[in-house]
Amino acid sequence: MAKPETMMIDGVKYVRADSVKAPEIVTIDGGKSIAQRMHGKNVIVRSRNEGINCGTVVCADETGVELASCRRLYYHRPKDQKLSWYEGVAQSGIDSRSKVSGTVDTKLIIEDYSITVCTDEAYKSIMGATPNAQK
Repeated sequence: MAKPETMMIDGVKYVRADSVKAPEIVTIDGGKSIAQRMHGKNVIVRSRNEGINCGTVVCADETGVELASCRRLYYHRPKDQKLSWYEGVAQSGIDSRSKVSGTVDTKLIIEDYSITVCTDEAYKSIMGATPNAQK
């Protein structure tokens, strides 16, 4: 005889615990955090003390981000003037009036930060720009 899965008592329907399926746990992208999913991407990182930087994410989590082949954008204008701010730079690259630092092998930004993924064209534009010397 089959076991009953539900029963009614005083107008309330009860379900047997062993007949209820456990909720399915969904993991996105192998359980990696949002920051960890940026690993290997060419990005612009904005932070309070380090300003605007462009590089390739080596590691990222809630404590900070490590960039390889990184340079600071200390004055930036998007190549496409219809766009604005560093998001415009991430889309179209930088124009000739922009000022960037030389490239460093590794930079750690240990503070709150935001990441904007660059298009291939934008990344080549930023990394190919001539560094500006301080006067």
